[in-house]
Amino acid sequence: MEETQHKAGFVNIVGNPNVGKSTLSNLLVGERLSIITSKAQTTRHRIMGIVNGPDYQIVISDTPGVLKPKFKLQESMLDFSTGALVDADILLYVTDVIETPTKNKDYLDKVAKEKIPILLVINKIDLLKSQADLEKIVDQWHELLPTAEICPTSAKEGFNVEPIKRRIIELLPVHPPYFGKDALTDKNSRFFVTEIVREKILLDYDKEVPYATQVIVERFDEQDTTIHINAVIYVERDTQKGIIIGHGGRKLKRVGIEARKEIEAFFGKHVYLEMFVKVEKDWRNRENKLREFGYIE
Repeated sequence: MEETQHKAGFVNIVGNPNVGKSTLSNLLVGERLSIITSKAQTTRHRIMGIVNGPDYQIVISDTPGVLKPKFKLQESMLDFSTGALVDADILLYVTDVIETPTKNKDYLDKVAKEKIPILLVINKIDLLKSQADLEKIVDQWHELLPTAEICPTSAKEGFNVEPIKRRIIELLPVHPPYFGKDALTDKNSRFFVTEIVREKILLDYDKEVPYATQVIVERFDEQDTTIHINAVIYVERDTQKGIIIGHGGRKLKRVGIEARKEIEAFFGKHVYLEMFVKVEKDWRNRENKLREFGYIE
C-alpha cells in the first residue's frame, strides 16, 4: 500500500483593515490567536497559527490590514502585509461585501501579479439581500483578480469556512512539516498576554487612546497551577495615562479584571495580574522603541 505523502505550506491572509481576516484565521486554526474588535488596525503583528493533520500542516499567517501609513509603526505593519506576498505558498485575499473592490489598488496590483494559488474570500455575505447582489460583487472581483478562486463566506456565521480549509489542503505542496506536529503558533506566551490586554483596551477606550498604547509583559512566572504577570501599558502622553487609569484607578482595574479572566481561560491556570501605566513620548515614530517592542527586526 502506497504511503500518503505529507503536505505542508504557508498560507498568508491579506486584505484591507476590518474585513474579517482575524475571524477567518481563528476559525481555520480552531483557536483564538488573533484579537478581534470592530475597530480597524487591531492586528499589528504577523501572527502564525499552525493547523496539523495526520498528513498535512498548514501554517496560517494573519497579517495587519493594508493601510496608508501615518506613523513609523504603521510602516512596519505594512511591511508585514507586503512581506506576506513573498513567502506564501497559497494566498487568501479577504474582502467583504461592503468595501469598494478597487480600494488600495496598488496592493491589489501586486496580488494580481502573484503566480501562487489565490483564494479570494468575499466575507460578510450574510449582509446581502439577494443572490443577484452577490453575483454582481463576484463579477467585479473576477475582473480584478481573474486567476483567483472566489469563495463567498460569512466568517461570523461560520458559513463556507470548512470548504476553504479543504481547498487549502488540496493546494498544499508536498513537504515535510515546518514545525513540530504539536505546535499551535510561532508566538510565545507573553505575546498572547499582551494581545489580550491590548484587546481590552481597544474595547474599553475611544478615539486615539487605544492606538497610542503598547503593552509589554515584564514578568511571566508560570507555576503548576498559577501564573504571576506584571504588564506595563505604554502611552505617548500624560493625558493618555490619566485616561487609561481613570478616576480612582477604576478604568485600569476594569481592564485588569477583564484581561485576567481571559488569560485564565487561555492558559487554564489561576492568574495574578499586576498592571502599570508609563509614558513613552511619541513611541510610534521612534525607531528604537519600535525595535524594542518587536515591530522592526
